[in-house]
Amino acid sequence: MLSLKNFNLQLGEQSLIQNLSFDIQKGEVLSIMGPSGIGKSSLLHYLSGTLDHALSAQGEVLLDNKTLHDLGPQERQVGLLQQSPLLFPHMSILENLLFAIPHHHHKKTRHQKAQHALEKLGIPDKANVLPEALSGGQQARVALLRTLLAEPNCLLLDEPFSKLDPALRREVREFVLNEIRQANIPALLVTHDPEDAKAMQGQCIELS
Repeated sequence: MLSLKNFNLQLGEQSLIQNLSFDIQKGEVLSIMGPSGIGKSSLLHYLSGTLDHALSAQGEVLLDNKTLHDLGPQERQVGLLQQSPLLFPHMSILENLLFAIPHHHHKKTRHQKAQHALEKLGIPDKANVLPEALSGGQQARVALLRTLLAEPNCLLLDEPFSKLDPALRREVREFVLNEIRQANIPALLVTHDPEDAKAMQGQCIELS
């Protein structure tokens, strides 16, 4: 379970978010909605340990009863999926996937995991192509599975559907929700779109 208690976010003297608390169970997605500039993405950066130094924030973060807010980003085991897929453009799809898989796995196991991901994506024939050869929807799916292959204990989603056309958006939302449930980890989505929140089939908090 991912828990946030009494979160406050400020930009100088300006208060952006006050006293936000929530719990997210494994396999569930909590959606947070609100206008631009209110601090939704900054909340995700706080949870991942990458908050901009121009902002100040306080709040207790617990993941499976382990305190996170005092740890560095690499120690948190938090996955972050952003608006753009951010695949490495000079690496093949297979190399992008392999890059994410922890090195404590044997080399053969890492390749098996990456190959399985390609099959799940329906693009086993695209293993050696560069990301630019894929459609936007395919890139979004690859980015999600690459994030999950890193074995995070929770997933943060920063408007990952915003650049997709409506039909593709529905497909990718469904894919994302299914993968989160299979991974059985808590996930937090921030979005402007009420349809995104509805598609995640979980609680929704609206910030104003």
